[in-house]
Amino acid sequence: MAQMQAAFVEQFGQPLVLRSCDIPEAGPGQILVKVEACGVCHTDLHAAKGDWPIKPSLPFTPGHEAIGIVVALGAGVSVVKEGDRVGVPWLYSACGHCEYCLSSWETVCADAEFGGYTRDGGFAEYVVADPNYVAHIPKGLGPKEAAPLICAGITTYKGIKETGAKPGEWIAISGAGGLGHLAIQYAKAMGLKVCAVDIDDGKLAHATRLGADLTINAKYGHPAQVLKEDTGGGAHGVLITAPSLVAFNQGVAMTRKHGTCVLVGLPPGEFPVPLFDVVANCITIRGSFVGTRKDMAEALAFAAEGKVKADIELQPLSAINDIFHRLERGDVPSRVVLDFTSA
Repeated sequence: MAQMQAAFVEQFGQPLVLRSCDIPEAGPGQILVKVEACGVCHTDLHAAKGDWPIKPSLPFTPGHEAIGIVVALGAGVSVVKEGDRVGVPWLYSACGHCEYCLSSWETVCADAEFGGYTRDGGFAEYVVADPNYVAHIPKGLGPKEAAPLICAGITTYKGIKETGAKPGEWIAISGAGGLGHLAIQYAKAMGLKVCAVDIDDGKLAHATRLGADLTINAKYGHPAQVLKEDTGGGAHGVLITAPSLVAFNQGVAMTRKHGTCVLVGLPPGEFPVPLFDVVANCITIRGSFVGTRKDMAEALAFAAEGKVKADIELQPLSAINDIFHRLERGDVPSRVVLDFTSA
């Protein structure tokens, strides 16, 4: 049987193991995708370390930003065809008939499966996918450029929508790195005034180049006070992408009265909410978990129109353990994409 290279988590907290294995087959209702590129996300690191309460079954292959070409169809597949370029995202599949799926909230379906977590993902030369849930990559958008958008892109785009901020209003984006630099671009394309908040002057300078109207270094002074003074009361919407409890507390403090603070970062630990401020100021705190298939199509359309572009660094699959070490140190200023086309 034909072989492929893949990276496996064989023990939580241990380096990934690269080895050859059989190329999987597309069963009924499935497709086989030849991977061209796969983004590396902080969630992959959490998965490999077993950080979250519900852990993947060992061994498994991470990766939920895989872009590739459909090379085989299982029985009964009609919604994609061989030769299509698709993305295999975090939302691998859902039941399709529960109250959440029927109301276009398939991301919280109780039977949802997740790529690179409950199903083997894209740190491999081939990956099996559910054709009903793959992302359809628009023409003119290359695989390497598309890879971060099917996780980081859709996550930030949906998070901005969930703030309810309207064109001309202020949104504060906490964290200007891998997710945040995309959030800034989406927010500007959506007509919002953007305040970027980070603790890295280099990332804030980049945020300004991307169109941020205001930047704040959260290491100095009181960022919420600065924001409220400069915006006349705070941000109508706040999007917290930074995996930091300090950022979460600052984000709530930055929220304007009757505004909405959306959480997409996932730091470990409990989040103590300042109840008096939340109640007295009628603040909404909302979690946002990736996005739906409709959100995916919208997020990719912005990129296909040239309004959003991920900063990417290309690396081979063989570098995955070094990439994970860099992620742990915060030494990844943009988004790393594994390039399978140069192998």
